[in-house]
Amino acid sequence: MPGTFSGSPAAAEVPPRRPVDAVLLDFHGTLAQVETPLDWVLAAATTCGMSLERARATALADRLTTAGRAGGPLPARVPPRLAEVWSDRDLYPHAHRAAYTGLAETVTGTDDGLAEALYERVLTSAGWVPYTDTGPALRALRAAGVRVAVVSNIGFDIRPIFADWGFADLVDAYALSYEVGRCKPDPGIFLRACGMLGVDPERTLMVGDTPADAGAVRAGCAALVLPAAEAGRSNGLAAVLDLAVADR
Repeated sequence: MPGTFSGSPAAAEVPPRRPVDAVLLDFHGTLAQVETPLDWVLAAATTCGMSLERARATALADRLTTAGRAGGPLPARVPPRLAEVWSDRDLYPHAHRAAYTGLAETVTGTDDGLAEALYERVLTSAGWVPYTDTGPALRALRAAGVRVAVVSNIGFDIRPIFADWGFADLVDAYALSYEVGRCKPDPGIFLRACGMLGVDPERTLMVGDTPADAGAVRAGCAALVLPAAEAGRSNGLAAVLDLAVADR
């Protein structure tokens, strides 16, 4: 009869689960989020000896976010004088600093040191907030013997941030674009991470929050894309445990 078939539909339609020996994790939007724009501006102003009323700080934070903030939305416009460092921002630390301080200076000016203070804040653990499930997920992966690497398009070293959070012993390797010389979605950065861990890409899961993270499939990895969440909340990272830990 039309539409009939023999055998088990479930067996025919459900592919076998790939074994996972290692997990690659994006940083921003997957493990942590930058602090709120208002907190960022107030903290940076304090280091400069500036006292800002809340209303002024809020307006300034809005303008800086629109101009372009490290860890924030892409800038509404990149001035031509910053075009080169902007394109290289995740490959060279000097370009990363020049791009984001330059964008901030379009709002703050150059005389009070605020643009530099805003950038310096992003380099510290105080400028970031780990998601509530980051610590538990990393500890569960460690307990299960799953190797972990952080793979990030970034222009500065995030290892001290993980150390401050008490997560340093939970991460086996860091594949950072400015050190690797490749940016996601280039498969090279994912292959480098797998090489650092000594694992087969076919047995590796990449977890991130953007299509660039899903570029890992071109390196042979599986990929899980999560929704980014606000600072201090859960973004569903625990889902990785169902894929990497449940069957171990």
